[in-house]
Amino acid sequence: MKRRSFLKNASLTGVGLGLGNSLTSCLENSSSESIDDTTSGASLPLVIATWDVQDATEEAWKILQNGGTALDAVEQGCRKEEANEEGQSVGKGGLPDQDGNVTLDACIMNQNGDCGSVVFLQNITHAVSVARKVMEDTPHVMLAGSGAEKFALEKGFKKENLLTENSKKSWESWKIKSEYSPIINIENHDTIGMLAIDKAGNLSGACTTSGLAYKLNGRVGDSPIIGSGLFVDNEIGAAVATGLGEEVVKTVGSFLVVELMRQGKSPQEACEIAIKRIVNKPNSNYKNFQVGYIAVNKKGHTGSFSIHQLFSMTKFQNGVSETIQSKYFSKDG
Repeated sequence: MKRRSFLKNASLTGVGLGLGNSLTSCLENSSSESIDDTTSGASLPLVIATWDVQDATEEAWKILQNGGTALDAVEQGCRKEEANEEGQSVGKGGLPDQDGNVTLDACIMNQNGDCGSVVFLQNITHAVSVARKVMEDTPHVMLAGSGAEKFALEKGFKKENLLTENSKKSWESWKIKSEYSPIINIENHDTIGMLAIDKAGNLSGACTTSGLAYKLNGRVGDSPIIGSGLFVDNEIGAAVATGLGEEVVKTVGSFLVVELMRQGKSPQEACEIAIKRIVNKPNSNYKNFQVGYIAVNKKGHTGSFSIHQLFSMTKFQNGVSETIQSKYFSKDG
């Protein structure tokens, strides 16, 4: 199931489950649903990504299989989706903000804990590569807006119009009513997030998006924020988020998943606990938004979990690509 189909059809009738007073009680609810084997190491290299993006994971796999680094793999994999004009949530062809501007957010993180990020970037397709340049060629972590665009142009990136005819038509149709709510507008707040382990056993991750469709001009979600949209700890594992970024930021979600793995939780258990942390917040409106996490630990075990159904993870390992439907919180949804 493609990202767009999921977001348009995700059920909003989930029933809340109590988190309890401790992580132990949460694990009692989730451990029976764990889908990864924590008793032995998995075959390396491997790459996983949010959603059904087999072309992107295949691009990353080629690099890993040829002995390339996890960092190169996640960058090139994300670039594949950024250049896909049919996918209206990443890179060129992304749906614009309320004013008709396509603005991109992205980040990248390597095995050493180095990271780079761009927010509110315009006119540059490959935001993930600009983020890598920020990481490698500057003393900074994040560049924003016109400063990020200027930096990209100085580094040789091509300036181009990111608003395709299809996305323009979608925006013009939306303007007829101009109905907008950052809570219930679930038609476009997804990303591509990618995590990889190379043959040397090193982890890296990347995340890139055009953000919430028809958002307020200047809005930035979780995707370019290290610790929220993406976090990598080469000793432990990595995680990446998708969905309504405002909710991910509130719990620093990807960092939480990795820290739970540090405490001994499997990737599956960690993703489940992080989702339940969101839905069990006081007055949570989780029935009207979606969040999903994917994670991998140092041994190569993986996990994924979401609030509502139809979220998926693409995995490429042992020369085989598969899209795995994620387990989800709202069993009645």
